[in-house]
Amino acid sequence: MRSPAFLRNPTTFVIFGATAAFCTYACMYAFRRGITAVTFEGMTFAGVSYKIWLVTAQVFGYAVSKGIGVKVVSEMSPGRRAINILLFVGIALLALLGFALVPAPWNIVFLFLNGLPLGLIYGTMLGFLEGRRQTDTLVAGLTASFIFASGFVKTVALIIKADWGVSEFWLPFVTGSLFVVPMLISIYALTLLPPPTEDDRIQRTERRPMDATERSAFVGNFRVGLILLIASYVLLSAFRDFRDNFGPEILKDAGVENPGIFAKTETLVAVGVLIMMALLQRVTNNFRAFTLLNGLMLAGGAMVGLSTYAYTSGTLSPGNWFLLTGLGLYMAYVPCNGLYFERLIASFRYVSTVGFIVTLADWYGYLGSVGVLLYKNFGHANISYREFFINGAYILAVLYVVLVVASYIYFRMRFQQQATNQIAQQPLPTTA
Repeated sequence: MRSPAFLRNPTTFVIFGATAAFCTYACMYAFRRGITAVTFEGMTFAGVSYKIWLVTAQVFGYAVSKGIGVKVVSEMSPGRRAINILLFVGIALLALLGFALVPAPWNIVFLFLNGLPLGLIYGTMLGFLEGRRQTDTLVAGLTASFIFASGFVKTVALIIKADWGVSEFWLPFVTGSLFVVPMLISIYALTLLPPPTEDDRIQRTERRPMDATERSAFVGNFRVGLILLIASYVLLSAFRDFRDNFGPEILKDAGVENPGIFAKTETLVAVGVLIMMALLQRVTNNFRAFTLLNGLMLAGGAMVGLSTYAYTSGTLSPGNWFLLTGLGLYMAYVPCNGLYFERLIASFRYVSTVGFIVTLADWYGYLGSVGVLLYKNFGHANISYREFFINGAYILAVLYVVLVVASYIYFRMRFQQQATNQIAQQPLPTTA
């Protein structure tokens, strides 16, 4: 499809592209996060909280999806992206309908089926945005959406439940259905974006689908750094997902019961992170931008620990604590959902696709989320969600910082080695 003439203007292109990415992924959250707005209080299955079963099933489906996506997303041709997103969302909505119609506990499996296709969407969307001089701003719009949308969808679902009298089992399907039309419009907008230009390829490196051999070669080339980074990402992803899934329970135990707090806190976080990410577009040196991203990630990890200490010592209110832990988590989490790997690929001039690396990291990240859910329920069932969250914040703040520093040192050494090799390979100047 030929792109409209108005998208040739750089400013218009960035605004249009970031908005389309933001709206598409924000709508996707309506098909996923409606379940987290309710507690299913008093319901259990096999002695385990019913919500634990549902959230675990959905996150496990998401994790399995990421494993599938390592191949599917990395090999997907540009012409298949839009139709595949529509297919993934359609399957997810049908799964929510099955969840509403089939009685408990048999409907648990439909939450797994709901998460299974949705995990493929993020990596697919990155294909529309990566490899451009404006990718930092475009991905900032995309990642800001999942910060904002998480709280927004919770708030919308709670309002629907209160004002429309929708049952907890029908609530996820009704919430998702309200976003079908906006999702269709947003996906169409993405298809209008023109492909990367020659200047984009020169500055950010060519991006193309990767087969199994190319994926294996990439991982083998950066194995140590990727292991360290992905290990840190597992901690971060599991902790962020726990906060996202059990935000109502954490805040209720802390004495905050205002449903609007989700939209308020996550909107503030989204705006702050969006501004920081968008400003990176001004940094044209790719490894310098990569260094700044690592600094931002380290500051985010430290903020989680420091804000939690301030809260437990009584100097920070519960609402502000929840806000600052969210800001810290997303300062660290957002770069790894595109920009970290975007600048890494551009720094090393490695022809590949960001969607592959992000999906690979997400695969392990969501497996970690499942592990945390199981550990909380079976290892520390008597500890409240708030207390478990506090303990996790301290562990994250220490281990995460150590792993990120170690991975950065590795990539910096590799980059310096590559620069030295390039200088050594240059021909010596000839004398007259």
